[in-house]
Amino acid sequence: MNIYFQNKNQRAFGTFPLTGDVARNAILTAAEVGYRAFDTAQMYENEAETGEALADTGLARDELCITTKVHPDNYSEDKFIPSVEASLKALRTDYVDVLLLHWPPADGGDIAPSLRLLQDALKRGLTRNIGVSNYTVAMMREAVNIVDAPIVTNQVEFHPLLNQDVLMAGASEVGIPLSSYSSVARGEVFKHPEFAEIGKPYGKSAGQVVLRWIVQKGVSVNTMSTNPDNIRANFEIMDFTLSHVDMARIEKLTHTGYRIVTKDLVPWAPEWD
Repeated sequence: MNIYFQNKNQRAFGTFPLTGDVARNAILTAAEVGYRAFDTAQMYENEAETGEALADTGLARDELCITTKVHPDNYSEDKFIPSVEASLKALRTDYVDVLLLHWPPADGGDIAPSLRLLQDALKRGLTRNIGVSNYTVAMMREAVNIVDAPIVTNQVEFHPLLNQDVLMAGASEVGIPLSSYSSVARGEVFKHPEFAEIGKPYGKSAGQVVLRWIVQKGVSVNTMSTNPDNIRANFEIMDFTLSHVDMARIEKLTHTGYRIVTKDLVPWAPEWD
């Protein structure tokens, strides 16, 4: 993996579902706390606010790692590149650091055309790295045989209430690192007292324990909050290490099987591993 991407994006600030001044203020706070990786998407309809806020930080472009994602509606020859160019204009940048396909094709069809368009965006210099999101193991295997460039991540739902061992094994097999969304399961983790109990000896909160568990699993984290204290807490997860005993205790909770992104929520979601 690109070392720049790896270092900057180990902890990224996610922007879904923020818009308007709420988004701008949260991004500015995140930058003040120390975040340098920021994650948005065409589907979030907040690229303009993200671009404005990042410009207002005064940070140099090479200090930032900006990720955006192409909407499945734009997976066609006539729409893909123009949509990326529109994203860059909204983000006030000449390139993004990571460009992802947000989903497999919504019709469940061949993934090859959208992957080739993604690689074309890379060749045009519109992005420094390419990746995917919500891909299954079979899709990852196929993807590495379609594109010539490294696929730097597969961004997926990943938290300690969902067993993703099959996906992790597949990602390791093909050499595509995973990154997380819904990292605290949209608050569901806080219904489980184990995380707070584990955190006490470390002087860390339940949320910090959850995020640290993800990082120690070898998965980079995306987190979102509008609360300045939570934004800071979500960032401060690199100064402690969970013991093997605590990691194993958390691992047992993955059998809870709590998945947020089901076909009820996202009808075009693939058949998950």
